[in-house]
Amino acid sequence: MEVLVTMIIVLIGLLGIAALQVKAQTAELESYQRAQALIILSDIVDKLNVNRGTASCFRFTTTTSGTPYLGVGATATPACTASTAAYNAQAVATMTEISNLLQGTDAVMGGTNVGAMIGARACISYDASTEIGGPDTGLYTIAVSWQGMSILSTPTASCANNTYGDEGQRRTVAITTRIANLN
Repeated sequence: MEVLVTMIIVLIGLLGIAALQVKAQTAELESYQRAQALIILSDIVDKLNVNRGTASCFRFTTTTSGTPYLGVGATATPACTASTAAYNAQAVATMTEISNLLQGTDAVMGGTNVGAMIGARACISYDASTEIGGPDTGLYTIAVSWQGMSILSTPTASCANNTYGDEGQRRTVAITTRIANLN
Protein backbone atom coordinates (compact mmCIF):
# COMPACT_ATOMS: atom_id res chain seq x y z
CA MET A 1 0.00 0.00 0.00
CA GLU A 2 2.81 2.44 0.88
CA VAL A 3 4.48 1.70 -2.47
CA LEU A 4 1.24 2.46 -4.31
CA VAL A 5 0.81 5.80 -2.49
CA THR A 6 4.46 6.65 -3.20
CA MET A 7 4.02 5.84 -6.89
CA ILE A 8 0.94 8.07 -7.09
CA ILE A 9 2.82 10.96 -5.47
CA VAL A 10 5.77 10.48 -7.86
CA LEU A 11 3.37 10.30 -10.84
CA ILE A 12 1.69 13.57 -9.82
CA GLY A 13 5.13 15.17 -9.50
CA LEU A 14 6.19 13.96 -12.93
CA LEU A 15 2.98 15.26 -14.51
CA GLY A 16 3.65 18.63 -12.87
CA ILE A 17 7.18 18.68 -14.32
CA ALA A 18 5.83 17.81 -17.78
CA ALA A 19 3.29 20.66 -17.58
CA LEU A 20 6.04 23.02 -16.44
CA GLN A 21 8.18 21.99 -19.42
CA VAL A 22 5.34 22.79 -21.84
CA LYS A 23 4.88 26.23 -20.22
CA ALA A 24 8.63 26.87 -20.41
CA GLN A 25 8.72 26.04 -24.14
CA THR A 26 5.79 28.36 -24.79
CA ALA A 27 7.47 31.15 -22.82
CA GLU A 28 10.70 30.57 -24.73
CA LEU A 29 8.90 30.88 -28.09
CA GLU A 30 7.08 34.04 -26.94
CA SER A 31 10.41 35.53 -25.81
CA TYR A 32 12.10 34.63 -29.10
CA GLN A 33 9.28 36.19 -31.12
CA ARG A 34 9.42 39.41 -29.06
CA ALA A 35 13.20 39.63 -29.57
CA GLN A 36 12.74 39.11 -33.32
CA ALA A 37 10.02 41.78 -33.41
CA LEU A 38 12.26 44.30 -31.63
CA ILE A 39 15.09 43.64 -34.08
CA ILE A 40 12.75 44.08 -37.05
CA LEU A 41 11.24 47.24 -35.50
CA SER A 42 14.71 48.75 -35.10
CA ASP A 43 15.56 47.76 -38.68
CA ILE A 44 12.42 49.49 -39.99
CA VAL A 45 13.32 52.70 -38.11
CA ASP A 46 16.81 52.57 -39.63
CA LYS A 47 15.41 52.00 -43.13
CA LEU A 48 12.99 54.91 -42.69
CA ASN A 49 15.88 57.19 -41.69
CA VAL A 50 17.96 56.07 -44.67
CA ASN A 51 15.03 56.85 -46.98
CA ARG A 52 14.19 60.21 -45.39
CA GLY A 53 13.75 61.86 -48.80
CA THR A 54 10.95 59.44 -49.60
CA ALA A 55 9.71 58.91 -46.03
CA SER A 56 6.21 59.98 -47.05
CA CYS A 57 5.98 56.80 -49.16
CA PHE A 58 6.25 54.71 -45.97
CA ARG A 59 3.03 56.20 -44.54
CA PHE A 60 0.81 53.37 -45.64
CA THR A 61 -1.19 52.58 -42.49
CA THR A 62 -4.09 55.00 -42.51
CA THR A 63 -6.85 53.49 -40.39
CA THR A 64 -7.35 52.94 -36.68
CA SER A 65 -7.85 49.25 -37.39
CA GLY A 66 -4.17 49.03 -38.30
CA THR A 67 -4.53 48.51 -42.02
CA PRO A 68 -3.05 48.38 -44.53
CA TYR A 69 0.16 46.69 -43.38
CA LEU A 70 3.25 44.93 -44.73
CA GLY A 71 4.20 41.31 -44.04
CA VAL A 72 2.15 38.10 -43.91
CA GLY A 73 -1.09 38.61 -45.86
CA ALA A 74 0.06 42.12 -46.80
CA THR A 75 -2.70 44.55 -47.64
CA ALA A 76 -0.35 47.34 -48.76
CA THR A 77 1.28 47.39 -52.18
CA PRO A 78 4.56 49.32 -52.03
CA ALA A 79 4.46 52.40 -54.26
CA CYS A 80 6.24 55.73 -54.22
CA THR A 81 6.09 59.01 -56.14
CA ALA A 82 7.73 61.38 -53.65
CA SER A 83 11.08 61.99 -55.35
CA THR A 84 13.18 61.03 -58.36
CA ALA A 85 12.64 57.71 -60.10
CA ALA A 86 15.79 56.26 -58.52
CA TYR A 87 14.84 57.29 -54.96
CA ASN A 88 11.26 56.13 -55.47
CA ALA A 89 12.52 52.73 -56.69
CA GLN A 90 14.80 52.51 -53.64
CA ALA A 91 11.85 53.23 -51.32
CA VAL A 92 9.69 50.57 -53.00
CA ALA A 93 12.56 48.07 -52.79
CA THR A 94 12.98 48.88 -49.09
CA MET A 95 9.28 48.38 -48.35
CA THR A 96 9.35 45.09 -50.29
CA GLU A 97 12.41 44.05 -48.26
CA ILE A 98 10.59 44.86 -45.01
CA SER A 99 7.57 42.84 -46.13
CA ASN A 100 9.78 39.88 -47.10
CA LEU A 101 11.63 40.10 -43.77
CA LEU A 102 8.30 39.94 -41.93
CA GLN A 103 7.37 36.89 -43.98
CA GLY A 104 10.55 35.17 -42.79
CA THR A 105 12.24 34.86 -46.17
CA ASP A 106 15.69 35.51 -44.66
CA ALA A 107 15.74 32.01 -43.09
CA VAL A 108 14.32 28.97 -44.87
CA MET A 109 14.18 25.43 -43.52
CA GLY A 110 12.77 22.58 -45.58
CA GLY A 111 11.31 25.03 -48.09
CA THR A 112 9.40 26.91 -45.37
CA ASN A 113 10.13 30.49 -44.29
CA VAL A 114 11.10 30.39 -40.61
CA GLY A 115 12.90 33.71 -40.12
CA ALA A 116 10.16 35.75 -38.46
CA MET A 117 7.36 35.63 -35.94
CA ILE A 118 4.07 33.82 -36.56
CA GLY A 119 1.93 36.00 -38.86
CA ALA A 120 4.32 38.99 -38.63
CA ARG A 121 3.00 42.33 -39.90
CA ALA A 122 4.22 45.94 -39.77
CA CYS A 123 2.29 49.21 -39.78
CA ILE A 124 3.74 52.68 -40.32
CA SER A 125 1.52 55.67 -39.76
CA TYR A 126 2.12 59.42 -39.71
CA ASP A 127 0.60 62.12 -37.53
CA ALA A 128 0.58 65.41 -39.48
CA SER A 129 -0.77 67.28 -36.42
CA THR A 130 2.65 66.86 -34.75
CA GLU A 131 4.62 68.67 -37.47
CA ILE A 132 7.10 71.25 -36.19
CA GLY A 133 8.53 73.88 -38.47
CA GLY A 134 7.40 72.46 -41.79
CA PRO A 135 5.98 69.56 -43.75
CA ASP A 136 7.18 65.99 -43.16
CA THR A 137 8.42 66.78 -39.62
CA GLY A 138 5.64 64.97 -37.75
CA LEU A 139 5.75 61.77 -35.76
CA TYR A 140 5.87 58.35 -37.37
CA THR A 141 4.49 55.41 -35.42
CA ILE A 142 5.99 52.08 -36.41
CA ALA A 143 4.39 48.92 -35.03
CA VAL A 144 5.18 45.25 -35.54
CA SER A 145 2.47 42.69 -34.70
CA TRP A 146 2.45 38.91 -34.58
CA GLN A 147 0.41 36.04 -33.20
CA GLY A 148 1.21 34.94 -29.67
CA MET A 149 0.80 31.44 -28.29
CA SER A 150 -1.61 32.29 -25.47
CA ILE A 151 -4.25 34.87 -24.68
CA LEU A 152 -3.01 37.93 -22.80
CA SER A 153 -4.22 41.53 -22.65
CA THR A 154 -5.02 43.35 -25.89
CA PRO A 155 -2.22 45.65 -27.15
CA THR A 156 -3.02 49.36 -27.40
CA ALA A 157 -1.16 49.94 -30.69
CA SER A 158 -3.35 49.54 -33.77
CA CYS A 159 -1.59 47.20 -36.15
CA ALA A 160 -3.25 44.21 -37.80
CA ASN A 161 -6.26 44.40 -35.49
CA ASN A 162 -8.62 41.40 -35.56
CA THR A 163 -6.31 39.21 -37.65
CA TYR A 164 -5.27 36.55 -35.13
CA GLY A 165 -8.61 35.40 -33.78
CA ASP A 166 -8.79 36.58 -30.17
CA GLU A 167 -7.27 40.06 -29.81
CA GLY A 168 -5.46 38.79 -26.72
CA GLN A 169 -3.27 36.68 -29.01
CA ARG A 170 -2.07 39.74 -30.93
CA ARG A 171 1.35 40.87 -29.74
CA THR A 172 2.60 44.30 -30.77
CA VAL A 173 5.73 46.34 -30.20
CA ALA A 174 5.72 49.96 -31.34
CA ILE A 175 7.90 53.03 -31.40
CA THR A 176 7.25 56.66 -32.26
CA THR A 177 9.99 58.57 -34.05
CA ARG A 178 10.53 61.81 -35.91
CA ILE A 179 12.57 61.92 -39.14
CA ALA A 180 15.08 64.75 -39.17
CA ASN A 181 14.73 67.36 -41.90
CA LEU A 182 18.29 67.97 -43.11
CA ASN A 183 17.42 70.66 -45.68
